Amino acid sequence: MPSKSFHRTDRVSAQLRRELGTLVHQAVREHGLPSVSVSDVEVTRDLAHAKVFVTALLPERSKEAVKALKELAPELRFQLGRAVKMRHVPELHFHYDDSVDRGERIGNLLRDAPAPRDDGSDE
Repeated sequence: MPSKSFHRTDRVSAQLRRELGTLVHQAVREHGLPSVSVSDVEVTRDLAHAKVFVTALLPERSKEAVKALKELAPELRFQLGRAVKMRHVPELHFHYDDSVDRGERIGNLLRDAPAPRDDGSDE
């Protein structure tokens, strides 16, 4: 019997990421939150909890956005339960994903770094 190349948690994470992307976008518009988008969702093996990672258009307002999403988590979970066909919808835990910020900072450092000198030595 061939082994599965993917796990159920991966499929559930992908589905939740799609649905939460839409729900979070609606919440941003309805509640006047700072603009955020869902970058990733990690679900525990028992599907009881989901870490939802969000990125912010304005990183300086990220804490405000995550705090508001944490307050809206029960409402978003209810809406998610209506959108997906799951017996149990995981609890949502929102976290800020700073990987985009770190990548941008590294890119800026590399761009601003002085070019290496070619002085002819092989050291």
